[in-house]
Amino acid sequence: MGNPDAYFSRTEVSNSDLTELKNFLYPRIQYGDREAAFKFGTLVDALITENDRVRYDKLMVDDYVYTQDEFEHGLEMRKALRKEAEKDQFLATVLSQSDTQRFMVNEQQEFHYGGFAYHLDTRCKWDWWLPAYGFGGDLKTTFAESQKQFDEAIDFFDWDRSRAWYMDIAGSSRDFIYAISKKNYRIFKHFITDRNHSSYKHGREKYNDLAFKWWQLMV
Repeated sequence: MGNPDAYFSRTEVSNSDLTELKNFLYPRIQYGDREAAFKFGTLVDALITENDRVRYDKLMVDDYVYTQDEFEHGLEMRKALRKEAEKDQFLATVLSQSDTQRFMVNEQQEFHYGGFAYHLDTRCKWDWWLPAYGFGGDLKTTFAESQKQFDEAIDFFDWDRSRAWYMDIAGSSRDFIYAISKKNYRIFKHFITDRNHSSYKHGREKYNDLAFKWWQLMV
């Protein structure tokens, strides 16, 4: 069953919906075990942003059961992020002041494809939302071992698309990603400083194409 959160059964369009549509329309070879990666990502997300979902005595998150090695790996990744916060004041603020797993809906959000306007009900769920500052960001796990590899992963996995999608639902003008390497526990960072940032503009182009196809096919 996995995560029982009612968020996943809602009808508004999410970035994950756009990902599934992209995979259907433009299939490509999948490397690695996607289900295993999702399961482990769920563990790390829960350890850092939703600790009440974690059953430390049973090595479980919701109804996912983990091996001792997987669980200890997740704990080491959390430890690495907390250690980074000792020298990164912004990350320290994120960890201490964020609303975690903050859910947002934008009813009848307006989109434009060329000169054509249409509307979709949209949703997102922030790993971190900073209410005092009016923007938020995302937590990722990655196989990247260097900043260069992480930067390449942003485009390959469409993380820029997700950030633009979230920003436009919230109406925010800044965003960020913190990623923890599964390989060497390094912490990688990516900051979108305004709406002229290349990641926002590229991500918005990506989601506009898929959102219009969603409107054509699903509405």
